[in-house]
Amino acid sequence: MDATAKPLRIPPQMAVYAEEHRIFDILQNMVQNLLMDRPEEPIQYMIHHLRRNNDEVPRVVVLGPPASGKHTMAKLLSARLNATHLTPESFLSSDVSALVEEALSYKGKDQEIPDALWVRLIQERLSEVDCVKRGWVMEGFPRSREQGLLLQMSGTSPDHIVVLDAPDIVLLERNMGKRIDPGTGEIYHTTFDWPEDPEVQRNLVEPPGISEEETGKRLLEYQRNIPGILRAFPKIYKKINADQPCMDVFSQVLTFVLSKPRSLAPYTPRILLHGPPGSGRSLQAALLAQKYDIVNVSCGRILKEAAADQTKTGLLIQPYLESEQQVSDHLVLRILGDRLSRLDCATLGWVLHGFPRDAEQAALLADAGYTPNRIFFLDIPDDVAIERLSLRTTDPVSGERYHSLYRPAPRVEVHERLQQRPGDAEQKVQARLDTYHAGADDLEEFYQDVIHVNADQDPHTVCEFIESCVIRPRPQRPPEEPASA
Repeated sequence: MDATAKPLRIPPQMAVYAEEHRIFDILQNMVQNLLMDRPEEPIQYMIHHLRRNNDEVPRVVVLGPPASGKHTMAKLLSARLNATHLTPESFLSSDVSALVEEALSYKGKDQEIPDALWVRLIQERLSEVDCVKRGWVMEGFPRSREQGLLLQMSGTSPDHIVVLDAPDIVLLERNMGKRIDPGTGEIYHTTFDWPEDPEVQRNLVEPPGISEEETGKRLLEYQRNIPGILRAFPKIYKKINADQPCMDVFSQVLTFVLSKPRSLAPYTPRILLHGPPGSGRSLQAALLAQKYDIVNVSCGRILKEAAADQTKTGLLIQPYLESEQQVSDHLVLRILGDRLSRLDCATLGWVLHGFPRDAEQAALLADAGYTPNRIFFLDIPDDVAIERLSLRTTDPVSGERYHSLYRPAPRVEVHERLQQRPGDAEQKVQARLDTYHAGADDLEEFYQDVIHVNADQDPHTVCEFIESCVIRPRPQRPPEEPASA
């Protein structure tokens, strides 16, 4: 691409490809790992990193006081995400590791396992194939700020930390009802999770350390350590109230774990606003363009501008505009493509409205290389759309627009000279609504990642919701649940 040639054309496929395949994030992760591990052969290391293709696997820590449900949440998460469930006890289950033997020797002497040894055990376990390929959900570690800092220094850091929280009185009640199956290690509760199998019921025993006094000591130790742990991971944790039904807690946990941190990658907004006539697309596009300094691309306006400028394509579309007929798709795409390929759209981003209206037009737009990364459908009832449009009028002297209900003319003489646009007649508005509904479902199916917005409210409230969806990364799609046999 020659930067001296004018006009400068940046192929739209470049930005689409880079964003779709997360090129910037891949390079960022690779360089971060390279600087942490400092291999002797950096090129081979990077090749190996790319072949592993595990930047997107879950790396989650679940923390919480005794009886907060962290074991249950970790199990549910690992099953839902197809990740490896890890506990401090599982790190000591290997019988072939020298590190495990060293750790067990401390336990045999009733001594605390050193933090540095815990971290080496975790590194060893996380380097195994299942954790590398599928990711991991680690329960109950780190237990102190020192352990958290050692984890970071070793190059091991989670992407999300779930912190379950509940009142102490609730936790004490929960913990005293806990029962364990010594054969399987499964945990049950006398009130909330009692097994139906009588044989399992007979096998259950009361685990050690669940008395009120012992539970109180563990709660005190947890409350003493958790502020320091969270200071070690200030931007990746979320506290979730565990004093509610289990599946409600899990729903919030899963939503948080599937959220993505804001990427440092250069982000160029490519926004599509679609909605029925009267839904406020033009106003929302103007608000977004003004706030974020992106290009407001109104399909209807650029067609009129092309016709007024008497360009070659403008002369071809002029008969369509004069007869109020729909301009053919290939002519619209020619003018629209010329606008979207300009330097300001390629570098600043754009908000498009008025095109496409159906799946066929969307396919043409995609084939030309213009793919929006945020698609909003502005939804309003038909009767509201008719009310908004059929009751609006224009003052031919001042050009001001008024509405019989929401913004009546200030004076009688202004009211008497108001005129209604022919296209705002109720019959024509209804015909435009019918055309919109005919293509809306297929267009939504084409784009799939459509965000619906209730446009029947204050315009600034609508704009705030659109903004929140534009600036936040799109959440990851949860993996498909395995089909039941």
